[in-house]
Parts: sequence; C-alpha cells; structure tokens
Amino acid sequence: MNKDQTVSMGDWIVTYIISGIPLVGFIMLFVWAFGSDTKPSKKNWARALLIIAAIVIVIYIILAVVFAAAFATMYSNFSTSSVS
Repeated sequence: MNKDQTVSMGDWIVTYIISGIPLVGFIMLFVWAFGSDTKPSKKNWARALLIIAAIVIVIYIILAVVFAAAFATMYSNFSTSSVS
C-alpha cells in the first residue's frame, strides 16, 4: 500500500462508521493513530480525535468534581440546619 496516497471517500465513510461503534471505535482510533500501515491523513485525524477525546474527558472529570463538591457542601449545610 502506498502511504502517500489519499484516503478515498469510501474509506472515510467506513472509518466514520467504525469509529462510531462505542468500544471498537475507540480501539481502532489507537490502531489508526499509531499503526504503521495507516495513511498519514487518517493517522493525523485519529491522533487529533484522541487529543480532543482526552480534553473532553478531563473537562468532564473537572465538572464532576466541582458539582460533587457543591452538592456535598449543599447536603452538609442542609443536614446541619434541619437538625436544629
């Protein structure tokens, strides 16, 4: 396979369908991002998608911690005020 060849439209369609499958798509992103037989454009796309996924996961974790702390504070304030 010529790695400098462009990725065809049909290959992109199959790529998007496979990447949409929950666990398989995530594993395939790693295969495409770090595999040696992957065309450069698909490799760069997979790496960019993995970076975006990592950023989104970090933002979700930060938001979960902030909301958990807010609810814990609200619950502790509610429980101490209702006992009096």
